[in-house]
Amino acid sequence: MDKTPEQLYKEREKRVNDAIQLKIPDRVPFWFQDVSFFPAKYVGVTPRDLMYNDEIFVSAYKKTIMDFEPDMYFNPGHALHTPGDALEIIDSKQVIVPGKEISPYHTFQFIEGEYMKPEEYDDLISDPTGYTISIYIPRVLGSMKAFSKIPPITGLLLGYFGLPLISAFTTPEILSAIDSFYNAGKAIARHNSAVSLLIKELREAGFPLACGGITITPFDVLSDTLRGMKGLMLDLYRQPDKVLSAMDKLLPMLIGLAKTGAKMSGTMRIFIPLHRGAHGFLSLKQFETFYWPGLKKLIMALIEDGITPCPFFEGDYTSRLEFLTELPKGKVLGLFDATDIFKAKEILKNTMCISGMMPLSLLQVGTPEEVKEYAKKLIDVVGKDGGFIMGPRSAMDECDPKLVKIWADFTKEYGVYR
Repeated sequence: MDKTPEQLYKEREKRVNDAIQLKIPDRVPFWFQDVSFFPAKYVGVTPRDLMYNDEIFVSAYKKTIMDFEPDMYFNPGHALHTPGDALEIIDSKQVIVPGKEISPYHTFQFIEGEYMKPEEYDDLISDPTGYTISIYIPRVLGSMKAFSKIPPITGLLLGYFGLPLISAFTTPEILSAIDSFYNAGKAIARHNSAVSLLIKELREAGFPLACGGITITPFDVLSDTLRGMKGLMLDLYRQPDKVLSAMDKLLPMLIGLAKTGAKMSGTMRIFIPLHRGAHGFLSLKQFETFYWPGLKKLIMALIEDGITPCPFFEGDYTSRLEFLTELPKGKVLGLFDATDIFKAKEILKNTMCISGMMPLSLLQVGTPEEVKEYAKKLIDVVGKDGGFIMGPRSAMDECDPKLVKIWADFTKEYGVYR
């Protein structure tokens, strides 16, 4: 007798949660982790189509999930981030969209830069909101350049005496910037509405959402979007105390962002991509001083609120695995990229569930036999005694759909715990 979508949903959710809690599920759960622009390749459209047409985006993503039947799926909104028309309206300096300076067949590109100057730490620390509005936004959004003329909004704390500063918002330049902000917001709201409907339809079809929100570590905020990698690496030597103070200021905001996302979505799992903590970026001493404290506090705060953190350990974390044993047992889903996955299983088997590590090269140009052979090794070794969710190393943009299908079917057939 065929199972109902509700039965399938509960079965998949239990399978995933059993693995996260280091129990032995009925079989190894399977998911895409970060499907990214793979749906475009699968249905025969371009990344640009996905970023500029909500109907195509929803149709491609839904067909991908329905056809491959993962046990959970990555939030579609997180995969795409922001629709292309919204990015054009606000003239984003940080994102190049497909069809604009790059091929429509290419995924969007993030442009890192020194959007915060080395002497501006005190401004950020003393007034993060004011800094964001009048300094950061004008640098990263071309249509918002006029926001640099907005006086400190803390003047409104003076009440009646501070009201005259409102006149600053009446200039044509400011009004134009606000209009762009509004129009981009409408485009994002339109896209978010389509994504919400898609999530509802997939829920009704029996597929659980993997993560209800996203956040990043304080170090990565500084490195990714403010100082840039070069700038922050210099700061670690030239003004380390300022770096630590800024991260302390950012941490509560990032925790709040994660908690809000989980509670609004109803999915109590949060995705945390980790960009600069891997071997090759920081020494162990630097990791221990600058990266791990903020990451650990972030993870622990979410756990204390009943949320499952899902950090994506991008790059090689083999030399950092012992740090991760400080986390509570069965409360974290760790997604791994270039780490020695077998070493990770050895060290973390009593700490956290492990996911990832299916080589993208095999899913792009491997043979069916090679795909099955490596998947079998992962299931036999990393999947032993539970605590493993089958997934790819990272974004699947260029994977061959035929090989992905072989991988998915093999995992479900062979990965049964007997």
